[in-house]
Amino acid sequence: MKKIIIAEKIKEYRKIHRLTQGEFGRYIGVSAQAISKWERCECYPDITFLPQLAELLTCTVNDFFA
Repeated sequence: MKKIIIAEKIKEYRKIHRLTQGEFGRYIGVSAQAISKWERCECYPDITFLPQLAELLTCTVNDFFA
């Protein structure tokens, strides 16, 4: 079974680029609260955000699933 690792990739990217959850959220058009929930694995981004997230995080959509 594959594990979804979007939260880890978002946290890592934010820390490397010294972005707040709000700043990161503005890049993709969601609230800081949404980013917080994604990072805590309370929920996942809508599937329509995956290509944009992959581009921003310089990975592929497949990289979100390990």
